[in-house]
Amino acid sequence: MGIFGRKNTDATTAVATLPVDPALAALTGTYAIDPAHSSIGFTVRHAMVTNVRGSFAEHEGTLNLDGTNPGASSASIDVKIASIDTGIGDRDGHLRSGDFFDAEQFPLMTFRSTEAAQLGGDRYRVTGELTIKDVTKPLSIDLEFNGTATDPYGNERVGFEGSAEILRSDWGLTWNAALETGGVMVSDKVKLNFDISAIKAAA
Repeated sequence: MGIFGRKNTDATTAVATLPVDPALAALTGTYAIDPAHSSIGFTVRHAMVTNVRGSFAEHEGTLNLDGTNPGASSASIDVKIASIDTGIGDRDGHLRSGDFFDAEQFPLMTFRSTEAAQLGGDRYRVTGELTIKDVTKPLSIDLEFNGTATDPYGNERVGFEGSAEILRSDWGLTWNAALETGGVMVSDKVKLNFDISAIKAAA
């Protein structure tokens, strides 16, 4: 089932859209991301030899899905930096400090979509603006639509999962330390991971 229209890369032709079917049209509405059943996380190489994984426990967001005009769909997410959790308290404190996110001065990381395109099947690419420490840069997130369900409480849900890669230095996260054996303590490249469950608002 398609969510977003496929963007035509030829600027001289109109944007192609998928035929609208009743199941797709029924998805139209506003959805609130359910933080209890969603995760926003990251993976980064540490000391050149292993990966550190972490997540942000506190986040909220909205999906506006338009089933009759899928290209008009949009997404926004706000993430509370202070909620970062890598499983090590001292490391989390360092990440919250001015060496990295400076959570006291810049408490939120935000994403605002600007466009979306279908890659094929249930795979999509959502493009928007990611803001960290008051630095805003473009970001594209590859997503897979996992379908819809009605939970035991009568909530209508949609699910997406996906990922993106960024260079943290692009957002001013430049702290590092040299290793005696060569290389650096923390990789510049960071993989972002998204697993989203969102609940449709009552009409």
